[in-house]
Amino acid sequence: MTALEHEDSPVYLRLRAMIAAAILRGEYGAGDQLPSVRALAAEYGANPLTVAKAYQTFQDDGYVEVRRGVGMFVLPGAVEKLRVAERDRFLNSYWPRVREHIALIGLDPAELLDRETA
Repeated sequence: MTALEHEDSPVYLRLRAMIAAAILRGEYGAGDQLPSVRALAAEYGANPLTVAKAYQTFQDDGYVEVRRGVGMFVLPGAVEKLRVAERDRFLNSYWPRVREHIALIGLDPAELLDRETA
């Protein structure tokens, strides 16, 4: 789960965020097979139908293809497309709330940047 995913998010969205992060980190590249639904469900203690729902979002968005009887594979260009989509999601969904919270508690953005490099 990424720092931006909340514990109260639906499980399939948290699983999706973990899979997306793995793809963006390069753990799965173009042509790589993702873990099976059953394997991922066992690893995270999730219902296989929930994992399948998370995987379906990647298929719907064109990041993976299903090869019947074989598994799910990352499509060429998926990493770049996913990175663009995740940046957009961050800038439009998360960043406004983060910025508002920074202002609310009186943090200086320059201080935050200095803290990151320290």
